[in-house]
Amino acid sequence: MRVLLLCLLGLATVSPSLAFAQMKLPSKTAPGATETRYFTAIDGLMDGNADAVLKETRQGKNVIAATLDVCYPVAKGSDRKDRFVANLAVLNGQNLTGTTQSLGDKQPVTVKLSRKPVGDTFEFRGQITIGQTVTEVTSTDNSDLSEKEFLDNQTSDDGITPAPKDFTDVSPEAFGVRVKLDAALDFLKSLKGEAVEVGLSSLSISCDALRAGEQTINLTADPERTAALIAKAKSMPGVVAAGWTSGSVEMDRTIRFAAAEWRDGDKINKDKIASAMSGVLAKTLAAKPAGADWDANTGKLTLTFKRPSPIYPALGLTESVEVTALVSPDRPGATDRLMLWISSPVITTADEGTGPKLSLSEESTGDEEGGEPKDDNGSIEALAKEFKGQRWDADKSVWK
Repeated sequence: MRVLLLCLLGLATVSPSLAFAQMKLPSKTAPGATETRYFTAIDGLMDGNADAVLKETRQGKNVIAATLDVCYPVAKGSDRKDRFVANLAVLNGQNLTGTTQSLGDKQPVTVKLSRKPVGDTFEFRGQITIGQTVTEVTSTDNSDLSEKEFLDNQTSDDGITPAPKDFTDVSPEAFGVRVKLDAALDFLKSLKGEAVEVGLSSLSISCDALRAGEQTINLTADPERTAALIAKAKSMPGVVAAGWTSGSVEMDRTIRFAAAEWRDGDKINKDKIASAMSGVLAKTLAAKPAGADWDANTGKLTLTFKRPSPIYPALGLTESVEVTALVSPDRPGATDRLMLWISSPVITTADEGTGPKLSLSEESTGDEEGGEPKDDNGSIEALAKEFKGQRWDADKSVWK
């Protein structure tokens, strides 16, 4: 009995400390522990055009290592970027210095910065020299991020969908290819002579691309060839991903219909579709057909119509109405349905009469504020009726 009482007494003595140990929460950072912090903006650097990331390794409040990654235009106003990554020595805990070479133009780089904590923020002053160009750094009110916060902010989406279920979220004519930077030139050269358009803006290598070592090229092709072009791209050296992206197709201006009547074998009968569209739009636009042209690269159809301008009838001016359209399967692979998208009408007015002409200054007009354009006159509904098609229900995300 005595032994049992002693055991119970011992448990009573130990239990409170055990309970406290279980409830005690660990501190954010243990004293003397090493952590990584990031600065993703140094205000005013290179006239505000530089994209800078300063990575600091700290032990407590002391900086024990630092790396400065700066991406910048090679010249003022230039779209071409260069980048340097400098490992910095830490002197007296606050002075950061280092030398390196820019990755693109191989320019010598010297960094001399001082950092000063000011309340919850930091101040940086000093100089960054690239080649013969010296940039003075005076940057205040800089906040730092934890490694998790920094990594969460780095996630990006290039919009590439390798295997979409259909063409309601991506466009049938638009695709992207993500390729390693050292293979991008050869990939682009392989496109010479191909019936495909390259998005000019995607040729500019962004700072994100320089850091990732990968560039996304945006392309447009006839929807009947995009699947084959994507498959070909995937087999090329250095290509990381390829697939459909967003493009010109807007679902509220698209209809879906049975393909059988509008195909010749396994090919879309484009002449028949153009003729049917021209007949419908001539009525809804109250205009005479004046041309139909299929773009060999993009597969887009441009229909042109003419009608008298109502602006000043006695002058006999002419309105030209231009509508762009795209017809494609409604999804990749085998399908018994086609999709047809048409743009808002673009209208220009000119004097096309005989003799001397009245010169008019006019910009092309369309509906830029959304909704049905004032000159559309129910064209989408009329086409849906002609093709026995369905419209897209945006609220329910289904064809109706």
